[in-house]
Amino acid sequence: MISTAIRLARVGSRAELLAAVLMVLGYPCVMVAALLPDIWFFAAATAVTYVADWYLHQRGSYLINRLGKVRVGLSIRFLLRQLMIILLLARLDLAEEPVFYAAVACFLLFYGLQAPHGALTTLIRLRRSLPIVTRNVDLHAVRIPDAPPRALLHRSSEKMLHLDLPAVAGVLIAAGTGEDVIGYIGASVTLVLAVGYNALLVPYLRRSRRAPSAPAALKALDTWLGEYQPTVVLYFSGSTESAYQCNMWLDTMAAVEGRPLIVMRERNLVAQLADTSVPVVCVPAGTHLMNLNLSTVRVCLYPANVGKNIHMLRVPTMKHVFIGHGDSDKLASVNPFSKVYDEVWTAGRAGRDRYALADVGIRDEDIVEVGRPQLAPIESWTGTTKNAIPTVLYAPTWEGWDDNPGNTSLLLAGENIVRRLLNADSPVRVVYKPHPFTGIRSAKAKAVDARIKALVATAAQKRAADPRWVKEASAAAEGQRAAKAELTRVQARLAALAMPGRSGGDESEESRVALADPARQAEIATLRAEWNDAYWRSFGWWEHRTVTGPQPKLYDCFNQADAMVSDISSVVSDFIASGKPYAVTDSAELGADEFKRQNTAVRAAVILSNDAAEIDGLLRAVADPSADPLAGARRELKTYLLGPDEPTSMDQFNAAVQELAAKAEARNAGVAQRIGGQQPAPLPDPEAASSGAGDGAAELVAEAEAAVDPDMPSPDVEIGTGPSALR
Repeated sequence: MISTAIRLARVGSRAELLAAVLMVLGYPCVMVAALLPDIWFFAAATAVTYVADWYLHQRGSYLINRLGKVRVGLSIRFLLRQLMIILLLARLDLAEEPVFYAAVACFLLFYGLQAPHGALTTLIRLRRSLPIVTRNVDLHAVRIPDAPPRALLHRSSEKMLHLDLPAVAGVLIAAGTGEDVIGYIGASVTLVLAVGYNALLVPYLRRSRRAPSAPAALKALDTWLGEYQPTVVLYFSGSTESAYQCNMWLDTMAAVEGRPLIVMRERNLVAQLADTSVPVVCVPAGTHLMNLNLSTVRVCLYPANVGKNIHMLRVPTMKHVFIGHGDSDKLASVNPFSKVYDEVWTAGRAGRDRYALADVGIRDEDIVEVGRPQLAPIESWTGTTKNAIPTVLYAPTWEGWDDNPGNTSLLLAGENIVRRLLNADSPVRVVYKPHPFTGIRSAKAKAVDARIKALVATAAQKRAADPRWVKEASAAAEGQRAAKAELTRVQARLAALAMPGRSGGDESEESRVALADPARQAEIATLRAEWNDAYWRSFGWWEHRTVTGPQPKLYDCFNQADAMVSDISSVVSDFIASGKPYAVTDSAELGADEFKRQNTAVRAAVILSNDAAEIDGLLRAVADPSADPLAGARRELKTYLLGPDEPTSMDQFNAAVQELAAKAEARNAGVAQRIGGQQPAPLPDPEAASSGAGDGAAELVAEAEAAVDPDMPSPDVEIGTGPSALR
């Protein structure tokens, strides 16, 4: 019942649910206590509302968001409490006493001081904001001062409102004891603190504390671009949940030949970007992006089809390539929008054939097979399980934007798959890793996801109590404690390295200090590997587990698993690189033959129906390689989907970049030659123009003179509108 309440209330834990209940009930109790009047009941209920409200804000509770939407936001709740104190004083027959007037005056003045406080914090943030956010970019051309202390601006509204605590406590004590002086002291402390908070903010409005102006910052960025001269750009725009689509390409960009650059469009995604040595520039405004000096860029890579791509696609001096964020049989892999790009890069022959079958207008000569450089960390199967019992990874994709039953196995088969794995005749370990988008559109998918997590957690608890596993746990306890200590150490060091500047810096300050440091990058890479190793050692190899969040990565889960169950998505294509057995669910119930015909990646898979009855076939293949009839098919399919092992995917990728860059150079040289060889239009005879053409002839002469103006572009020449256009 508690789990159901947690799900319905959309809270994250029992503690959060309790806090939500206490806060919702607390305010009516405050009002009742004021009306009775009962000062001690009032004080207790008020304290509960303070604590519950604070806790829910710290947790980022959904309830807090909903209260704000229905005009019962934080400031209204504080004001309501203060009004209830005035009501309490009146009900205690203190309306004619000085403490009553002191309380009213204090709360009015305090409320008035909140306006300048809000204005100051807003102005400071605005004047500290740059039109860009950067990483690994040297902006020494402009002065970016240190940000105000984090304590001043972080949750500033909450901090200001909580300054009423001395007044509230003082007035209540005065009302209960008759010592009015305590109320006066409390009110004075609140007002002094509020005035002091405002005073502390004022110096940060000075010019010396502001970030440089937008033109100055953009000029500094253009200066850096002119010095760095990027040649290859990874361009990314997307929702908050889509950061993984960019992160999967970071290592490839770091290894690409040339001078790589990552261009992003959403500020909030920069913080979600994994650590990289590649320069990063986030330019939210389209007008600013279109005026950046990108004249040296010859190849632009796009991991996602989004509307903001148009701001870069308009630049003719570079070649544009769709590289996607996965290689699968989903319709997204043959999107007709791909026609806007100069080339489409796929992993292997399968991607080329998909476009041919889909017939969406992508020409075969515009498709280039480059392999999947990201798959290098995936370990090949040795033919035996890593541990005494096999680990099966269940990694379903998300529900998609429509209700097509073939989108995900989660809705119709997810619970059946997990139950059959958990109840298998021979024990297996289940690792459940849902897609990051799971539940963002479908409440039903979110509910199923929660139930599967509960199934895995319950099974883990039962296994922990089983005598066989108790013995294993006892033997492994010391090693697990050491691994957890190692995790704590590594996490602390990674957190320290994640912020190269001082603690509390804002976006502008981080743009100034976040410069590439090879030693720091090398240490982070080492720590990441240590963290991953310690994570998997921190619990038993027999323990069921749900894995969410960016760490451990999906490929790390691949390496721990001996088999996988998934859906039609790039997860399947990537897992095939390991050579391990896998199963795919025919959620749309097409039938095994039709399912294989429509989806290339399942041709070497165990096909599951929605009841997952065929799961035993997968488990047999894992337990005994001789009982694995699909091993040969997986090897053939790997080459078809992902390309040959030699040359390496990174070599193929670099070759494709260099070849396309050469095409861009040839195109630009051809345009420059045509511009240089263009003949000016002949001028009309002035006498003829003046002998009967009248005013219209005069206008024609003026237009002809403009036509030979060397500063005006020819209407027949393709040329961009910003500095990134051909010069």
